Amino acid sequence: MHRRRPIIKGIDVILPARKGQSIVDGQEGIRGNSGLTHAAIVAREAQYHPISQWPKAQQPREKLTRQGAASLSDAELLAIFLRSGVKGKSAVSLAQDLLSQFGGMQGLMNAPLAEIYQCYGMGPSKWAQIKAAYELVKRCLHESLSQQAIFSSSTQVREFLQTKIARLEHEVFLCLYLDNSNRLIECQELFRGSIDHTVIYPREIIKECLNRNASALVVAHNHPGGNPLPSPNDEAITQELIQALQWVNIALLDHCIVAKHGFFSFADAGLLEITSNESNY
Repeated sequence: MHRRRPIIKGIDVILPARKGQSIVDGQEGIRGNSGLTHAAIVAREAQYHPISQWPKAQQPREKLTRQGAASLSDAELLAIFLRSGVKGKSAVSLAQDLLSQFGGMQGLMNAPLAEIYQCYGMGPSKWAQIKAAYELVKRCLHESLSQQAIFSSSTQVREFLQTKIARLEHEVFLCLYLDNSNRLIECQELFRGSIDHTVIYPREIIKECLNRNASALVVAHNHPGGNPLPSPNDEAITQELIQALQWVNIALLDHCIVAKHGFFSFADAGLLEITSNESNY
């Protein structure tokens, strides 16, 4: 015959544990139980280790030196420009927070200044370092397009346009003026509009081409709504530009549409009839 053991039912009162206090000892109804077989659970602050205490191979700058820039994540690259973290947070953790909050590098670069300053650890000094690095990238791409034929580096053209206008909240129209070797003379923002509409004047485009002695032209605009596919109006203005530029012996080489997560090229899609200079006469 089994001996019955009484079971005492009760409700424990759960109290908040202070730093360094045993959570088990802090609860009424459990405190007097000396029959506990597990170790007491103690509330502790999260461990924080500055980057200087990380293993050398994991430190962003050391990793870049040994393995190259391509081996670093976006957060690690950004951390190098941030240079230091904040109290309780490394530069890499701060970079991860920024990228997460703004949806990636492009979102961060185009975020309003007021929103940047609201982020813990971000002030004028750190933001200036990031923007300076970003501007260097844009100027490097511009310089590359100025030194070689623009269509021998289509990837750079796409990167340049996405860097320049993909994340803008309003629509802009760019003109890339090219010399007779199809090298970039200048990139100009010629028209600016609302979130979904920009008025284009072919006469102004022709005037700017002639002022720069351009032999060819690439135009581009962004779609803030996110869809890079051309609208009927985009197709109409493209044909209008082709016809207008023929009168001054300038070829329209492409019309590019840039969105946050997409890119459309009239030339690549076969929707742009490129007229050679000789065929105009």
